[in-house]
Amino acid sequence: MRATLYGGPGDITVGDRPDPVIQEATDAVVRVVLGCVCGSDLWYYRGQSPHALGSIGHEFIGVVDEVGADVSAINRGDLVIAPFTFCDGICVHCRGGWFSNCLNGGGFGNHGIDGGQGEAVRVPFADATLVTVPGAGFDEPTLASLLALSDVMCAGHHAAISAGVTVGDTVAVVGDGAIGLCAVIAAKRLGAERIIALSRNASRQALAQKFGATDIVPERGADAVERLLEMTDGIGVDAALECVGTGQSMSTAFGIARVGSVVGAVGVPHDVVVPIETAIFRNIGLRGGVAPARRYISELLPEVLDGNIDPGSVFDYATDLNGVRDAYRVMDERRAVKSLLRIGSV
Repeated sequence: MRATLYGGPGDITVGDRPDPVIQEATDAVVRVVLGCVCGSDLWYYRGQSPHALGSIGHEFIGVVDEVGADVSAINRGDLVIAPFTFCDGICVHCRGGWFSNCLNGGGFGNHGIDGGQGEAVRVPFADATLVTVPGAGFDEPTLASLLALSDVMCAGHHAAISAGVTVGDTVAVVGDGAIGLCAVIAAKRLGAERIIALSRNASRQALAQKFGATDIVPERGADAVERLLEMTDGIGVDAALECVGTGQSMSTAFGIARVGSVVGAVGVPHDVVVPIETAIFRNIGLRGGVAPARRYISELLPEVLDGNIDPGSVFDYATDLNGVRDAYRVMDERRAVKSLLRIGSV
């Protein structure tokens, strides 16, 4: 099969990989329909995080081609969403709902598992990991939104859930990437009355407003904190959603959070220092982490199928495997929010 291969910083190519086969009775082989490039893939692309050489990509939807002897909930021909981590569904962490921390799980594109930026993937623990999409005949926008459920929509939702967003809240979203934009969707869905998106990019500002942002703040750093405090009469926001993972974004989130609130952080941390004195003396909490996507997909899937949310709009660049290098490049240069890869057919 053909697949995207990571050869080191800046080195993205398409090459051949062995066709995946059933190795365990709990496996399934999924033929990929749509994959995409994640913001976290850019950390590897830029050489700021390590990644094993070879297959890459952890977000995909596809059609089941084969199932192992012990797979009972997933059938050949099913259209499925693969959360960005696989899980056994029975360990102590999975039973607690923390599927992304499964004791026997891992991420696609690692652990000897092919990534989702290729033509097929062997999925361990298929019954526990994969989510079947009911129905058929989905249009391209719906398929894109289903793909968004594999990671970014769930990550944005996790930021909002972690921060305790509830009806009537004033919420600020720090970060205008795909996860930040999906966090706007999540905050709106949970009933926030005022949603302030921090963005200085015109197209991303427009998308944030489409998703439910009521205010846009283009400033960054100390200027952003000053502006947010002015907008909230010096009190701060009920929930700050940190969706970037840099020191500045974390500092901003804590600087704008009101006393007694919680910062919901899902950005992959790079050179982040939590301002512990602010946390202690202003009674501000910190929650978040790697989103338990498998838990959230079941909740969010009906919202996509009913047309209530449209996270697929974060994909503003599309290509096929032949164009995967450009898919990385346009995101790295911030000319696209998120790149979609059309790989197969339903």
